[in-house]
Amino acid sequence: MRPLDVVQQFIAAIERRDIAGALEFLHPDCEYDNVPAGSVRGHDAIRSILEPITSRADEVLWPVSREAEAGSVVFNERVDRFRSGDRWIELPVAGVWEVHEGLITLWRDYFDLETYRKQQVQTS
Repeated sequence: MRPLDVVQQFIAAIERRDIAGALEFLHPDCEYDNVPAGSVRGHDAIRSILEPITSRADEVLWPVSREAEAGSVVFNERVDRFRSGDRWIELPVAGVWEVHEGLITLWRDYFDLETYRKQQVQTS
């Protein structure tokens, strides 16, 4: 698979809320740099972030509006959407991914943390 395909399959697993399936696309030592919140490394640490946010949602959508691949690097713009009941949290995100030998080795997301916090307060 091309790096872009790997990232697309990873996002599809997240949208299914299949965290175990998503982790299969990550190198065991993958770094997830959630820029405003900090960086973690490895499957267990990444799972500890993904499981709570996906398990609280009834539906997860990460529609990608733009994406580009340059060698082993993938860039995308997307809106991470999480539905709980009839309310949505929507977070514009710019993602940078590095893929080597079919596995994501770096996943970096840039977004405005305050945008997320304001919507969390509104849904409480």
